[in-house]
Amino acid sequence: MKKINTKIEFKIAADGSSASGKTTGGKLIAKKLKMKFLSSGALFRFCALKTLENKNTYNVKFINKIAHSITLKKLQNKKLYSPEVTKLSSIIAKKLYVRKALKVFQKNFIKNSKLVIVEGRDIGSKIMPDADLKLFFTCSTKEKAKRRLKEFKKLDKKITLKKVEKALIQRDKEDTKRKISPLIMTKNAVLVDTTKLTIKQMEAKLTNLVKNSIKKKYGNI
Repeated sequence: MKKINTKIEFKIAADGSSASGKTTGGKLIAKKLKMKFLSSGALFRFCALKTLENKNTYNVKFINKIAHSITLKKLQNKKLYSPEVTKLSSIIAKKLYVRKALKVFQKNFIKNSKLVIVEGRDIGSKIMPDADLKLFFTCSTKEKAKRRLKEFKKLDKKITLKKVEKALIQRDKEDTKRKISPLIMTKNAVLVDTTKLTIKQMEAKLTNLVKNSIKKKYGNI
């Protein structure tokens, strides 16, 4: 199966903590099976970036304006993964009005896509609870720190592995403990541990999971 039959409808929710592999995995599936892909984490990062550019000032009106200006192309900005944006995006994600504004964007994206995979932290629980397949990515903290360090080094050469690891531990704690849409693994989600997986192994594993899930829903097509 090089791609999914465009006549069918299949939607995937991919959740997990920072640097757990959900974005990489989601993009692999999307490219392999010709599906649309959306990183909800990038949406919060985009709002955080714009907030920093606005001297850390944001409110309901500002966030709604930003949410309406989002395009997939704008979400490719490398600045979205700077340490400053990462820290602020976690703070912004706790605001109910921010989540409501971005939820509208996500819902519309999903509604207008027959074949789609959306990654984040509350996709399977809040954004797309009726997803055909729910994936939950996990990875050891050390491995996550190594991955994220490579991204941060492009923007800050002085950043250290220890500092990145500490930031990830704090982010994970905030994501799982927050009252609004916390990071949780839903009962019907498939656990994907990427700690020891190479990119090729991850692609093979995920492709197999999707294929089996599609067969379960539609049979041999």
